[in-house]
Amino acid sequence: MPEAFAVEFPGRSVAKAVRVDTGDDLGSAIAALELVRRPTLVVVGGAEGLAGRESDEAGALFERTVAPIVDELGAQVVDGGTDSGVMRLLGRARFQLGLGFPLIGVAARGNVVVPGEPAEPEAVALEPNHSHFVLVAGDGWGRESPWIARLAGELADRGRSATLLVHGGDISWDDAAESVARGRTVVAVAGSGGAADAVAAGSDPRAERLASTGRVVAADPSSLEPLLRRLLGGEP
Repeated sequence: MPEAFAVEFPGRSVAKAVRVDTGDDLGSAIAALELVRRPTLVVVGGAEGLAGRESDEAGALFERTVAPIVDELGAQVVDGGTDSGVMRLLGRARFQLGLGFPLIGVAARGNVVVPGEPAEPEAVALEPNHSHFVLVAGDGWGRESPWIARLAGELADRGRSATLLVHGGDISWDDAAESVARGRTVVAVAGSGGAADAVAAGSDPRAERLASTGRVVAADPSSLEPLLRRLLGGEP
């Protein structure tokens, strides 16, 4: 049975983490982390490829719109948990605004550095403003994609969940596909670059396949707030 342990980051609150080896462990992991069912937003997209103007605009989107709405609705967020791209921007927004919503990072153990523990040479840092981490077995980028989608399904209250795609590279396509396969609406932020723009424009065969599911919508930053309220808050 997974047992929670503390992950300490200098100058930040202590996060709770669990190690998970099989899907059958998820229920016990959720209990060990003391997480509860509530509206759940999955955030996927650009990691190291998100930079410059696109990074600045994504950071503003998280700080002005996404993080405040999640907190107001009593929701929680599941993402990839590393200190890069959209995960870093969302973690910083949560910290800078002083918000307390659960921010749960899901990462393959071989890919990340857990403070105070040995790590693989190519491992990257965990984002220090997350409240929880689910560290799954294995390594290789993309290994976490099915786990993110499944965990969000386990956590979502009465199906109130959505996936937000901001920018993104090759792995983001897999993230989006995992979400639609589980019946979750994917919101592609138009103008954020990368995979999100391709999905919004339908300019890639992968975008056409996703669109055929009826589970993909495009939104620009100005229209995102009411859409998230409807998907996460159950508003008509």
